[in-house]
Amino acid sequence: MIGIIGAMDIEVDGIVNLMSDIQTEIISNTTYTKGNIYGKECVVAMCGIGKVNAGICTQIMILKYNPDIIINCGIGGGTSSTINVGDVVIASSVVQHDMDTTAVGDPLGLINLPQGDTVYINCDENITKTLKNICDNLDGIHSETGVIATGDQFISGKEKRIWLNDTFNALACEMEGGSIGQVCAKNQTPFAIIRTISDSIDKDSFMDFQTFRIMAADKSIEIISRFIKEF
Repeated sequence: MIGIIGAMDIEVDGIVNLMSDIQTEIISNTTYTKGNIYGKECVVAMCGIGKVNAGICTQIMILKYNPDIIINCGIGGGTSSTINVGDVVIASSVVQHDMDTTAVGDPLGLINLPQGDTVYINCDENITKTLKNICDNLDGIHSETGVIATGDQFISGKEKRIWLNDTFNALACEMEGGSIGQVCAKNQTPFAIIRTISDSIDKDSFMDFQTFRIMAADKSIEIISRFIKEF
């Protein structure tokens, strides 16, 4: 089974529209929709904004549906000069930039996992490679693979974005992927994180959000649809 966690209703609805044999269940006020896409069993949910919402959604999905893999899609902000509006960033690893126990001597971003303490939580290499290959074969998509930084902060300032790149070598920032990665790692569930970039490190880059969310959702749905075919 493929688990898909979306950040926007338009993304989740688009994936649900691909499903047959649909079943829905509401758990902790989150709707989980299970069905078949291209003969593959899938479950999809919209997690809501922020690390706690994302973590709860992920843990419930794992306990209830036991997916073989989880893919999280959504939007993010660029934190590198090589990333522009409309680009896709596929995470090689995720980091929680707001996890700070440096006062007791830990490195910034350190996360406690059963496998050992780490700053960077690695995504599944095979899933990440497949997603990158799919993006490379889609017209009009520029994609890069690298670190995605997560925190319970909406990052709008250029200075903080530069800091995220300097500190963690991050290509993008957002508010859910790092916690989804942590829950997946703790449960030993392979995962991948993809983000369509809504705004770049250059403040002059701008797109109307309603226009952008349609474009971003279309890209996410196309990428995930092709991934399911290949899985």
